[in-house]
Formats: sequence, C-alpha cells, structure tokens
Amino acid sequence: MLLWYNSRNCESEGGGKKMKAKRELGDSVDGEQDLKRQRVVDSPSSPPEESLVPYNDDEDDERRALNHIGSREEDGHRVKSEEEDDEDEDDPYGLGSTPGRSNRQVEVRRDCPYLDTVNRQVLDFDFEKFCSVSLLNLNVYACLVCGKYYQGRGKKSHAYTHSLEAGHHVYINLRTEKVYCLPDGYEINDPSLDDIRHVLYPRFSREQLEQLDKNKQWSRALDGSDYLPGMVGLNNIQKTDFVNVTIQSLMRVTPLRNFFLIPENYQHCRSQLVHRFGELTRKIWHARNFKGQVSPHEFLQAVMKASKKRFRIGVQCEPVEFMSWLLNTLHADLRTSKKSSSIIHKCFQGELEVVKETQSKAISEKKESDGEQNGALKITDGQIENNNVAAETYRMPFLMLGLDLPEPPLFKDVMEKNIIPQVPLFNILKKFDGEMVTTTVRPPARMRYRVTKLPQYLILHMRRFTKNNFFREKNPTLVNFPVKNLELKDYIPLPAPTKENEKLRTKYDLIANVVHDGKPDEGFYRVFVQRKSEELWYEMQDLHVSETLPQMVALSEAYMQIYEQQQ
Repeated sequence: MLLWYNSRNCESEGGGKKMKAKRELGDSVDGEQDLKRQRVVDSPSSPPEESLVPYNDDEDDERRALNHIGSREEDGHRVKSEEEDDEDEDDPYGLGSTPGRSNRQVEVRRDCPYLDTVNRQVLDFDFEKFCSVSLLNLNVYACLVCGKYYQGRGKKSHAYTHSLEAGHHVYINLRTEKVYCLPDGYEINDPSLDDIRHVLYPRFSREQLEQLDKNKQWSRALDGSDYLPGMVGLNNIQKTDFVNVTIQSLMRVTPLRNFFLIPENYQHCRSQLVHRFGELTRKIWHARNFKGQVSPHEFLQAVMKASKKRFRIGVQCEPVEFMSWLLNTLHADLRTSKKSSSIIHKCFQGELEVVKETQSKAISEKKESDGEQNGALKITDGQIENNNVAAETYRMPFLMLGLDLPEPPLFKDVMEKNIIPQVPLFNILKKFDGEMVTTTVRPPARMRYRVTKLPQYLILHMRRFTKNNFFREKNPTLVNFPVKNLELKDYIPLPAPTKENEKLRTKYDLIANVVHDGKPDEGFYRVFVQRKSEELWYEMQDLHVSETLPQMVALSEAYMQIYEQQQ
C-alpha cells in the first residue's frame, strides 16, 4: 500500500509539473504573438530590414515581406521602384503582380566563376523571344551556355530548373539586358558581356551613321568568315525570297536606313511592324555580329500579322506587291496625323498628272437621235465633254511607276529558237510623256500620264507576269538600262522648278535591281545592289553574297529597280 501511494504521488507531482510547464509555454507563446501583433500595429508602414542576400527562404521573412508594400502610388498608377524587378520570387513567371510583394534587392557581383562557360557560338537572337517550355513571351531569359530561351528566374521558374538540371548558370534577360547567375540569383556586371548585349540590341550613334557609306572595312564573324556590314545574307525560311530582295533593296535607301537605325525616331509608334523593321535594319548594318547572316523571322511574323496572312511563310508572292504593301503600311503607321508626312513619302513619293478619257453615258444614249451636232464641246467641273468622250484631268501621288513590256514574238526563228526581244528603258518610259495613250479594259478608258514631280528615289516596276483564266505567263523581254546617269528630261517632259534659282535634278543612278530567274511559278528572285563606299556591285540571293561586274547587272531580266537622284 505504501509503495502504491508513493507511485501515485510521484505521478501526480510529475503531472503537475508537466501542466505547469505547458501553462508557462502557452503564456510565453501568447506573449510573443501579442508582441508581434503589437509590433505590426504600431508600425505597419516601416519596411523590415532585409539583407542583400537574394531568395531568402526564411518563413518569417516571407511573412514580414507581405506586410511591406514594395511599390509606391503616383497619380493613381503603380510605379515600380528601381530595385523591383518583374522576375520576383513570388511571381516567377511574370504573369501577374502579387499585392505587397517585397522590394528585394539583388546583389551585383563582377567575379562570377561561370563566365568561362558562356558559349557565343550557339547564341542566336534573331528568333522570337518565347520560352522553349511554356511558349510564353513574358519575362524570358536566354541561357548563355546553350542558347535556349527560358522563362523567369524564381525558384519555380523554368530557367531556375534548367540551371539545376543542366548545370548552366549564366542567363540574360532579353528585355532589360541584365545578366544573372542562377541558382545563386546575383546579377553579373562584367564588361566582357557587352558584346552579347550589342548583338541582342544593336545601337548606332549619329556620328556612326555618317561613316556607314564611307566604311570600307570588313567584319569577322565568330566562325572566322568575313562579311560586310550592310551586305549580309538573309535566311530564306521557306519561299521568302520575295521578302529578302525587297529588304535588301530598301537597305540601299540612305535616308530610310538612317531613320530606322535610330529607335528614338519612331519610339512614339505602337506598330509592331515598324519596330521589327527597325530591328532588322540595325542587325543588317551592325558591325559586331556573331555570324555573317541574319534571319528575318521576327519581321516575317509581324508581316503575317499586319497583312492578315496575305504574305506568309511558305507561299511565294511577287516582290512588287510586297513592296507596295510594306511602304504604304509603314507610312500609315509612322504618320502622327492623316495630313502629316513620313520618311516613306519623303523618299519615294512623286506626282502624276492623269488625263482620263471615258465614253460619255448620257451622249451614248442619245446617239440614236441626231439632235446634237458632231464635235460640240461641253465644259463641266474639271471635265471636257464632246459628243463621244468625257476627259477628266487630275493629279495623283505615286510611290512606284509600272512599265509595260512589249509582247514577245509568237513564232520561232529559222534556227527553231525563240527570239528574246530587247527594248531600251527609254522606250517604255514614254508611257509617262503625257502623249502616249494607255488603254484600260475595266473600266474602259484611255489614259495619258505625265510626271509633274520627281521623287528622291524612283522605283520602276517592269510588268513581266500576266495572268489569264488558265495559267500565268512571263514576258522574257530584256530591258536595256543605264547603271549610271539615267537622264529623264531627254525622254519625258518634266515640270519647271517651283522655286527660283532651284536646279531641276533629273539624273538618276541605279542602286538596286531585282531580277527573276526561271519559270513563272517555279522561279526565284535575286537582287543586285551597290555598295556606295567603293561603288562595287554585289549579287545577293538569300544567304549567298558575291561581288559582280556592273555589266552583269544590265544582262539580267530586270523586274524592279530603285534609282537614286543625283544631288
């Protein structure tokens, strides 16, 4: 009995001690919670002191971070502070903002041990900036070791996972151009990475623009091949040679090129097509590229979207249709108002005087009656009518002039070979002398054209292709044209200068000549362009660029030409 009583006493005393300890622990926990609650209530807006170590996993730090608002309000809009980046750990994919996310500062270091793993041979920034896993274009990073694109740099992001799985640690943000080391998370500030930033977004100064047409130096790619800035090949993705020859031709137009080399000139524009065309222009003329060719993939995606798939990858089109659409679309996107001009019209716009003669409907109905005298004239608003025709005169702007080729011979010669006819350029330019009549079928009319204003850059289009109900035909007629000193005033009447002491500039030099080779539906396009610094001619067909003689330029089947006015 005594033994049992002692054991019960021990148990009751032990239980009392345990209950007392629990009670004391509960009081301390409640005290800590009250202390925390009092601390939060007393100073809700004071930010917690955080160290510069990124990606702190402490739960208490995470809880305290939610009480601090990492951005300030200005004029009703949320403005991010300098330290706040879209790639926060709380929102690793950049898909939305977490209310009250922390103002995490990122450590900046120069002594990254992984810089020797950067492989510039695999870097290619010509393609769309999409994550290779999620296929999203928000907050995308490029791995500088393997060249692939991944999203985010938080612990749940694809870039962070790739850094752990593949052991690739150096990444560049494709929008901010900042370089980070993952999974450590610090920013790398090293001047050895500036060449990668220049390839990602090429930059030009006003002084560099003045030297572009004087530069005779070749540049060297990473693979050891030499290339000329401005004379690089364009990748033919799939039947996109009509785009390549158009781009290469427009790159010879100096004011247009200089305008798009400076992004500040069109930073007000929201058109994706304008910015993609500017990026492509800067990449073509960049002297520090990693390779000697450029892929216009992003530009083609913008073209497909803007043209509503009228021009798309895999479908062959005519360069003149694409040139006309591109110039008009760029002009419409660049102008700030309906009456304002743009760099497109300053370069290419001229003016025509058109005399249109049509059959008078009212008089044709009265032909049955002989009530009116023959040859009687009737003058109305801007129109002159006689008993047969009504003539209307008006002026219209143009960006290019279409030239009609003579019909090829139907029969073969005695050698059983087709005769390839030749025609001088001046003969087909007579269409714009104001006297030669051009007949149109729909609507039936007789047209006469006269040039009243010459543009700084004249685009001529030889109409080689005709379509009927059955097939598409190509006119093989060769056009003989001068490469230099095309004098227009000797062949077509031109207006007198509008200002006194102003000299009328009527001489033009050829700077680009687009030709078509092969059958109408199976052929391909190439272009001859001039390099102004040495006045040499180069033949360009997609990725192939080779020097050629000026005499070879005139022996081809010219399809579209760009002439520059002599100053």
